[in-house]
Amino acid sequence: MTALPRGETPGSPAADDDVAPPSSAVPAPSTGDGPETDGGAPGAGERAEATDDTADDDTADGETDSAGEATDGDTGDAAGGADDTGGADDTGGADDTDDAAGGSGAGADADAAPAPLSEAEAELAAQRELRERIERRKAEKEGPIAAGGKLSGKAADLLAAVRAVESGEQPATSFFDSPAPAAPRRTAPEPAPARPRVPEPARAPQSAPPEAVAAAAAVLAEGGAPAALAGPAAETLGAQAADALRTDPWQLLGVPGVKPEQADGFARALLGAECGPDDERRTAALVGWLLERAALRGHTALDASEVRAALAERSVADPEAAVQHAVAEGVVLVFQDGQEDEQVHDGQGSGAPAESDGDEGGDEGAGAGQEPVQVLLGLDRYALAEESLADGLARLVNACEKDADWEQAASAAGSPSAAELIRAVAAHGLVAHTGGEAARAEPAALITAARTLGLRALGVTHSADGRRRLAGATGDPETAVTLAGLLSGEQGPGRDGEGAIAVDLLVVLDAPQLDVETAAILVESLADGTRLVLSGDPGVLGSAGAGRVFADVLAARACPQIVSRTPDPGPIGELVSGIGIGELNQVEAPGKEVVIVPVRDAGEAVHRTVQLVADSVPRAIGVPSSDTQVITVGHGGSAGTRALNAALKQRLNPGPGRFGGFDPGDRVVHVPAPGRAEPAVVVSADAEGLHLDCAGTEVVVAQERVESSVRHGWALSAHQAAGMRWPAVVVVLPGDAAQGLSRSWVYTAFSRGERHLSVVHGVDQALPRAVAQPPAQDRTTRLRTLLETPAG
Repeated sequence: MTALPRGETPGSPAADDDVAPPSSAVPAPSTGDGPETDGGAPGAGERAEATDDTADDDTADGETDSAGEATDGDTGDAAGGADDTGGADDTGGADDTDDAAGGSGAGADADAAPAPLSEAEAELAAQRELRERIERRKAEKEGPIAAGGKLSGKAADLLAAVRAVESGEQPATSFFDSPAPAAPRRTAPEPAPARPRVPEPARAPQSAPPEAVAAAAAVLAEGGAPAALAGPAAETLGAQAADALRTDPWQLLGVPGVKPEQADGFARALLGAECGPDDERRTAALVGWLLERAALRGHTALDASEVRAALAERSVADPEAAVQHAVAEGVVLVFQDGQEDEQVHDGQGSGAPAESDGDEGGDEGAGAGQEPVQVLLGLDRYALAEESLADGLARLVNACEKDADWEQAASAAGSPSAAELIRAVAAHGLVAHTGGEAARAEPAALITAARTLGLRALGVTHSADGRRRLAGATGDPETAVTLAGLLSGEQGPGRDGEGAIAVDLLVVLDAPQLDVETAAILVESLADGTRLVLSGDPGVLGSAGAGRVFADVLAARACPQIVSRTPDPGPIGELVSGIGIGELNQVEAPGKEVVIVPVRDAGEAVHRTVQLVADSVPRAIGVPSSDTQVITVGHGGSAGTRALNAALKQRLNPGPGRFGGFDPGDRVVHVPAPGRAEPAVVVSADAEGLHLDCAGTEVVVAQERVESSVRHGWALSAHQAAGMRWPAVVVVLPGDAAQGLSRSWVYTAFSRGERHLSVVHGVDQALPRAVAQPPAQDRTTRLRTLLETPAG
C-alpha cells in the first residue's frame, strides 16, 4: 500500500500572499467548551446537548470526542459540582453551537408570534407520538402481563418475568412455556389513488408551567444547583419535578447535560448524612444514565459487564446488586440473546444479569465448551423500537404479492446491476442494495420502471441535496422526498384510508443514516404488500441516532442483497474505492481532481484551508467558494469547525454578526432536529427570527432557537456531511486529529467531492493506518439477533 501522493495546491504558490496570516485568521481557542453534538435538542445549562456528528456526534464511528461525552458538556456546573466539563474539547463530538450566537441579536421581540411550524417540528411530533405510545405501554405493564401480550418478543417476556418473580406472583419459567401468538397484521388496502393529506400542525414543544419551574428552582437552590436547570428539570420530570428532586435528588441525572458528579453534589447538599454512594436511588439513576449516554454513541443496549465496570468506577460497592435493583425497578430491561434464555429458565428471571461462565452448576446454563450467553441491558424505548422494526420487516417480507410483470422492465434496464435489482424487487418484499454514488442510478431506474408498471413508487433520501440528485436521476421531482418530509406529511403522496403511506414501492437511499426509532416509525407506516428497498453505501459513517439498521439487516441476511457492480468514476472514485477495502492507493489526477496539501501544524492547516477555498480552488478548478465545502474531524481544537468557520467568515463574508452573530450571506448549517444538518445561507432577520435559504426553501428560525440550532457552515464534520455532495471538498486533517480517524470517517469525508478533493494533510502515517484498520462493530444492538431469530 502506498501513501497518498503529495501534490501541489491548485494555482500558483503566489496565492499565499493574498491570504491573511494564520494569527489574524484563527481566534484563540475557547477554554470552557465541552464536547458537543450536532443537531441536539437544547440541554441544561449554558449549551444545547444532543447527538451530532453521530450521535454526530462523534461516536465510535470515528470522531475523537464521542457523542457519549455529549452529556458531559457545559451544564453551568450543576449541582454544585466541580467545574468538570468532561474531556478536552478537541476534535470531536456533537455541536453545542458555540459558533451560533444568541437569538437576541435577531431583533425579535419577546411577544412576537411564533414562526410557522417546520417539517422538522412535524417530524419531532411524530417521534413524540411514538414515545407517548411507549409511555402508555409502560403504564399498562405496571401490573403482571402474560407472555406474548401487548408487547411481543423477548422484551415483553423478560420484563414480565422480572416484575412477576420480584413480586412472588409466578415463577419465571411460567413465562416461557408457550410462544407468543403472532401479532395481527393489517390487511393491505386496495390500490387506489392517493389522497394528498394536508399535514396536521405539529404540536409545539410545551414549556413547563411557570409554577413548576419556580418550585424546581427553589429545590435546586437548596442543593446549590444553578437556577438555569429549573426549566429543563421541569420539562424532563414534569409538573412534580420539585417533589421528585427532593425525594430522589439523583433524578437530576435525567436532565440533559448533568453529570454524576454534579448530581452527587446536589444530593449531598439535600440529604446530608443520608447520602451514600450505594444509595439505591443513586445506583438506579446511574444505570439509566449509562444507557442514555451509550445511546448517544449509537448503542441500543450495553453488555451487563460494561455497566457493572462503569458502576464500579463510580464508587458503587456492589455493581451486581445495583444492576439487579435497576432491572427490578424497571429502569432497564435485561436480554440474553443468542440462546434460548437459559439463564431465565435457570431461575435468574428476576433480572440478575450474571453471565454464565460454565464454572458453576446449572444444568441448563452454558455447558462445557459452550460460549457464555451475552447478557445485555437496554432502555425500553430502544427495545420497543427494535422489536417493532424486526416485526415490521418480517411482515413486509411475508406479505409481498407478485402482482406485476417486471421482466420487460428488467430487460430494458440500463445496467446489469439495475436489472438484477428490479428482478429482486419483483420477487421479494424487502431488498437490500449496496453501492457507491454512481450506484444510485440503479434505485432511480427501479423507481422509473415501477412507475411505468402503474405502481406508486417513491424514493426517500436523507437530505435535500440527496433529494435533488435522485430527482435528477429519475427525471421526475415527484419521485423523490426527504425522510423527514415524508414522515411529517409535508412531502410525498400522503396517507391512505388506514393511515399508511400511499405507496406500493418505497426506496430508501442513504440507508446507513437510518436510526432504529426513525426506521421503526417508517416501517410501521407501510401497509402489507408494500415493497421496501434499503439502499446505501455500507462504507460510510452510521446514523446520528441509536442503532445500525442497515448494517444489521445486511449482517442478518434477512433479505436478498444486491451488490452494485457500477464503480464510481474518476480519480476520486478510484481513491475512495481503494479506501473501502483498506488501501490508500496512489491515483493519477491529471486534472488536479485530487490534491494533497501537506502542513506542519494546525495554524498552517487553517491558513492553507482558507487559501484553498477563497482563492486556489475557484481559480484553478473553476469551483466557486460557495460550492466548496470544508470537512474536518470535529468541532473543537485549533483546526476544528469552530476555528475554521471563524477564519473562513473573516475572509469570505466579514461582518459584525448583527443578526445574533450572523450576517446576510453567511453560510450556516441549520439543525432542526437531532442528527439532521441542513446547509443554508442567511438572508435576513426580523421580529419573526432568522431567515434562511435552505436549498431554495425559506426557513425562519425563531430567535430563541437560533443559538441551539444554527451555526456557521463553511466547515462541517463528516457526520454532518453524510448524505450530501459538493462540487469541491477540502478535507482538513490537522495533527491533533489522528486519534479521531477511522476507515469509515476517511471514506465518508473523501467521497463527498464530485469534481475535486483537496486534503490538507498533517497527520503523517496516521491516515494510512486508519484506512488499513478493519472497521469494528462499534455499536451494540439487538436488531440483528431479532432478525435472525425465527418467528414463533
